Amino acid sequence: MLQKISIRNYALIDSLDIEFDKGLNIITGETGAGKSIILGALSLILGQRAESKYFFNQDKKCVIEGTFLLVDENLKVQFEEADLDFFNETTLRREISIDGKSRSFINDTPVNLSLLKQIGEKLIDIHSQHATQEINDVDFQLLIVDSLSNHFTLLCDYRNGFKKLKSNTAQLKKLISDAADARSKQDYEQFLFNELEQANLKEHEQEELEQELEKLTHAETIKRALLTATGLLTESEPSAIQLLKEAQIQLQSIEKFDPEINILFERLRSSIIEIKDIADETATIEGNTLHSSEKLDSINQRLDSLYSLQQKHRVANTSELIALKNQLEVNLNQLLSSDENIEQLKKANEQLKIELTKQANQLSANRKKAIKLVEEQTTKTLHQVGMPNAKLVLSQTVLTELNKDGFDEINLLFTANAGQPPAPVNKVASGGELSRLMLSIKALLAKHTSLPTIIFDEIDTGISGETALKVGEVIADLGENMQVISITHLPQIAAKGNSHYFVYKNDGDGKTTTGIRKLKQEERIATIAEMLSGKNPGASAIENAKELLG
Repeated sequence: MLQKISIRNYALIDSLDIEFDKGLNIITGETGAGKSIILGALSLILGQRAESKYFFNQDKKCVIEGTFLLVDENLKVQFEEADLDFFNETTLRREISIDGKSRSFINDTPVNLSLLKQIGEKLIDIHSQHATQEINDVDFQLLIVDSLSNHFTLLCDYRNGFKKLKSNTAQLKKLISDAADARSKQDYEQFLFNELEQANLKEHEQEELEQELEKLTHAETIKRALLTATGLLTESEPSAIQLLKEAQIQLQSIEKFDPEINILFERLRSSIIEIKDIADETATIEGNTLHSSEKLDSINQRLDSLYSLQQKHRVANTSELIALKNQLEVNLNQLLSSDENIEQLKKANEQLKIELTKQANQLSANRKKAIKLVEEQTTKTLHQVGMPNAKLVLSQTVLTELNKDGFDEINLLFTANAGQPPAPVNKVASGGELSRLMLSIKALLAKHTSLPTIIFDEIDTGISGETALKVGEVIADLGENMQVISITHLPQIAAKGNSHYFVYKNDGDGKTTTGIRKLKQEERIATIAEMLSGKNPGASAIENAKELLG
């Protein structure tokens, strides 16, 4: 339940703290005193949008904080899922800066506005005279039945499954579209892949071929240079090796005179051995260097093929051609796997539809049973609030296609008069009838949900006298099992409250401010007497007020 609300710098409120009691809390006051302002401030911590133009002081931020006593353990699960600390005494706070930006907190932990609203909806239901439009909403009409069907878990499971079905269907549609696109390219990509596959591409092949081509093209020049080098090393008179051997003999003849000469002798001998190896390899290379026009043509043809493929695919070398071939292979394999994925997803959707259909049928059966209960109990309450001929009928239409709620579409039909067939509410109900119908529905919902607090904002529009008294009794009955806050202008309803709060205006220092105070018993008598007969009530009005208060 709502224990306390603190309002700072909002509309006509500079600073205000209100503590509410359990049971039925009544709020009254003159028109324009600020009752709706308090409700507006409360709406901010329930996630409504805020505007800085409603600040009392445009130089300060607005802060609204509500303290709630939580006893529903189901809320604990929701807090844990949102990674929030759960306390039996929980605070919701909203801070709005002068530039219109706002911050939200639950137990001092920053949260986004969506989560604040999500939690707030579990704590308070605000019902105003304008909210009676809600009764024409098909989702609300279905909610009425679902609240009495005792299938919350089943409905959650179904909705999660339906959400998955929609996601799977969207994914399947994309897979089919992508596969169709891929299939349209398949023949061309298969042709490209086959062409590259048949080319038998090898890493670094192009560089090796280009090097061999260079060698074959200049074979005569290479051969001539090698022959000359070999002759200079071994065959000319004198050759390089002969000259080195002669030098070796000269060093050997004097090495006995100087130990260092021996070192030079050994080095020279090693050099002769190395030069002989060079001469042998030069002769071998020269012998293997042959001009082959056939091989030259073969290499040119291979390189022309590689260059042509590179030009065709706009790449720079063989490595990029190989990478392209590998990617084409991946694309072709993906097309095969996508067909498998499509079939698997189709089967998964078919199985999911079977399960969802089973769940939807159970939901329909539960709703069919609940509809009778809704009709009976709501009609009974309508009779209690002065509509003896009123009747509520809920029409259940079972659709052929699954939707987010199952197979069902619920239509609410109403009549207030005997002999008049039930019809859609917006066509047959007056303002007063609509208020009492909505009160009867809310009373029913409150008994079957764990909502701790409900607020009625002048839902008594269009009623008076004995009817107002009966409406007050229904609201008072609600207050036996939950916290009810009722903003009213009718004394018959105000007298039913366990606690009574009076909203007033103050004029001072050139500013008008809104205030609220909890009335004592004598003040309640005077206030209700004024509601009965106006300012300065007479003795009869006071007696009437005492009688209403019991």
